[in-house]
Amino acid sequence: MIVRIVRMTFQQGQLEAFEALFLQHRESIAQQPGCLGVEWITDPEAPFVRGTLSRWESTADLDAYRRSALFGTIWPTTKAMFSHAPQVWTYHVLSLTSDSHEVPRS
Repeated sequence: MIVRIVRMTFQQGQLEAFEALFLQHRESIAQQPGCLGVEWITDPEAPFVRGTLSRWESTADLDAYRRSALFGTIWPTTKAMFSHAPQVWTYHVLSLTSDSHEVPRS
């Protein structure tokens, strides 16, 4: 499994539009093949920052979503609202057991 975190800084006056867009598409994103959930997060220190945290079965599933028509609709609209370039992190979730400490391959 992977976790994807996207931190976005919005122009003043754009937060409500982003929030409406996210809420409109949240269920559709969550229903994408391999998506295990998507959440909306905030930074209490930065009022114009919002983020998404999504979980995917594999990097291939995330990449398929990023090539989808849905992403092609959401991302350009979202990008137009930014005041700064987004920051993105992708992490592999480790399943630590007594017999394995390897990073899973996607």
